[in-house]
Amino acid sequence: MRYEGKLYRPPSEAHSYILQATIGCSHNLCTYCDMYRDKQYRLRDLDQVMEDVALAGSSYPGVDKMFVADGDALVMDGPRWLTILEGAHAAFPGLRRVSCYATAANVLDKSDDELRSLREAGLALLYIGPESGDDVTLKRIVKGGTFEEHAEAAHRAHAAGMELSVIVLLGAGGVERSQEHAAETARLITAMDPEYLGALTLTVIPGTPLQRMADKGRFELPSVPGLLAELRTMVAEARPSDTLFRTNHASTYLSLAGRLPQDTERLTAAIDLALEGGIPLRPEFLRGL
Repeated sequence: MRYEGKLYRPPSEAHSYILQATIGCSHNLCTYCDMYRDKQYRLRDLDQVMEDVALAGSSYPGVDKMFVADGDALVMDGPRWLTILEGAHAAFPGLRRVSCYATAANVLDKSDDELRSLREAGLALLYIGPESGDDVTLKRIVKGGTFEEHAEAAHRAHAAGMELSVIVLLGAGGVERSQEHAAETARLITAMDPEYLGALTLTVIPGTPLQRMADKGRFELPSVPGLLAELRTMVAEARPSDTLFRTNHASTYLSLAGRLPQDTERLTAAIDLALEGGIPLRPEFLRGL
């Protein structure tokens, strides 16, 4: 297997085979993100991609999950995707799930028939990170999608039979939009109705546009109690059908797990206890990206 630069994958893909089919992110403008800023976006040569799949199949035939990288691999066109999916199922007889990062625009750029054909070929799970449901915040962080576009993308992915893992970002609205960010994100969670939901905490990374904004006094990250208050609002007000919820990412101060809305009361009680000092938070030296 050949990889270019740093690779990123969701925590739940820790035991998956990672196939790098694209390099970088086709959007690559989010103000807080430096994951792909050192890469020029492009598609990898398809012959090389398929060679990697074949090599992985001969070396690790027991693979049952595959994550397709880099930043928003769903941007690839349908025929390329179908070639990769067909090759992956030939290489890994027990393959039960293929997943990738996606943006709302990636989903909306494909027809309903294209999405259904990808699902039928094995693309089962999309990781989408709207980060916020607040349109003002979405514009400020240059996310490249609105509340309505993310909701529509989720609806169309679900209609094709795909599952969604949604990522939201505590602190994305800064101090100024903290309340609006939390409330509108809860509303977007309800509208997207994902199977999985993860809450991460924003880190202001040196060298990013957000760091330059912070240096100029144009962005201020909420305090830890403020971040927990955002989390409480999201948990208390979101009403998805049945969502597995986690805050187990290394960036978070408080690790929670449960289902929404079934465990809303228990989860909000835990956040309240943490705000009162009754539950220890993750120390700074153990936090990371």
